[in-house]
Amino acid sequence: MRTILTTAFAALVAASGALAEGFPDKAMTYIIPFNAGGESDVSARYQQSEWEAVTGQQVVIQYQPGAGGAQAWSQLNSLPGDGYTVMGINMPHTVLQPLAGSVGYKTEDLTPVHYFHYTPNAIFVTKDSEYQTLADLLDYAKANPGMVTFAGSGSNSANNLAAVQLNAAADVITTYVPFSGTGPSITAILGGQTTAGFNYATSGVAQGDALRMLAVAAEERMPAFPDVPTFKELGFDIVGGAYRGVAVPASASEETRQAVSDIVSKINAQPGFVEKMESGGFVLTDIGYDKMDAFVAERVEEYTAGAKALGIIK
Repeated sequence: MRTILTTAFAALVAASGALAEGFPDKAMTYIIPFNAGGESDVSARYQQSEWEAVTGQQVVIQYQPGAGGAQAWSQLNSLPGDGYTVMGINMPHTVLQPLAGSVGYKTEDLTPVHYFHYTPNAIFVTKDSEYQTLADLLDYAKANPGMVTFAGSGSNSANNLAAVQLNAAADVITTYVPFSGTGPSITAILGGQTTAGFNYATSGVAQGDALRMLAVAAEERMPAFPDVPTFKELGFDIVGGAYRGVAVPASASEETRQAVSDIVSKINAQPGFVEKMESGGFVLTDIGYDKMDAFVAERVEEYTAGAKALGIIK
């Protein structure tokens, strides 16, 4: 049974800001399973600036890129389970990758302890595009099946899933064009190689006025983009993107898992962190260890259905 905080412990935290049993009492290591510069790195760097204020200790960020994150995730359980080494974890990657083939780990092998944000999917066109609204784009798609092309970050990715969801929800046929990452896909949109892009909302901050966002897959309008409607506002039940969190090795104790989750949750509440994340186009979540089983189960169900639509599985 998962450990829950006792009243005495909660009182101690409220009084002193301390974490479980003095943890941590030395620097921690935070492994990012991607190259520097992407959304996972940016959000981890924002966390890093608050880490010492919350824990009294520094955190050192290291990068272990390869195979879309799979290289690092396949090695997570070989790391010490004392809580001093944690790793970034992403969905739908960690569900779709094992479904697509052998990647050295299974979804159930991983131990996420906190998902602290997601970057919503969003549709972008160039600033001078003839498509002023999502309705304009969908009208053209209905009249010209397959002719609307979406640049996105990789096959079997959150962007790819969103394009499939839109096709089903709007009863249209569009063509998804995968690129090796967010940067190349944005370059394709700007260069007119595709009609539009299904990318992450963070690209709207990075590109400024060069791109126009037609809709975003968030529950509510985002502070960074108050004039951009959500898909739900426009009549399409599409919410989601790339969820990012922190995981620990499976050997970590229940107390350690909860303690790491508490650190991330405390950082999520820091005003400076909130401001940076929201201004950057991220949507904060606070899905702690006590909610993890239910959250992952829901996502696995959702992404398995998406995998069928993508043709990953039958």
